[in-house]
Amino acid sequence: MAGIQSFLVIGAMAILALVSLRFNTNVLQNSTVEIENKVYLAAFSLADDLIEEIKQKAFDEKTVDFQAIAVNQLTAHGSLGKETGEVWPNFDDVDDYKGYSKSISLPHAEGYTVTCEVNYVNSDGDNLTTQSFFKKVTVTVTSKYLSHDLFVSFIFSLHSKN
Repeated sequence: MAGIQSFLVIGAMAILALVSLRFNTNVLQNSTVEIENKVYLAAFSLADDLIEEIKQKAFDEKTVDFQAIAVNQLTAHGSLGKETGEVWPNFDDVDDYKGYSKSISLPHAEGYTVTCEVNYVNSDGDNLTTQSFFKKVTVTVTSKYLSHDLFVSFIFSLHSKN
């Protein structure tokens, strides 16, 4: 009888160990997903902050002082970017952010790099090599803590102020 009880006790301990191991694995996986979500949320917030900042700027250097303008009068595709002497945070139009890059390390957002690209696009969002009334801003956030870079895009139009 003692042998059967010992066998049952060992069996119960084995089942308890397996259940405990599975429980610990689930807790660890949930903690990992929670931390990863916080990292991506911080990255998205950084990208959104930059887009919101850019929304406050003029569409083009030629439209800083609002005026009616023909598409061929806009900044040439090859000249997109900040004008001589312009430095952040004193950019005045959307394409000044082309090539913009900033490293950000805050208490809950360490080691992020935010970069920005600006291109003319058509109304469908396809890149163009000529001027148009649409500019697509793509903000990229990178970090060693992100398993994939985060990309957030927004299309600006000359005829709408967001």
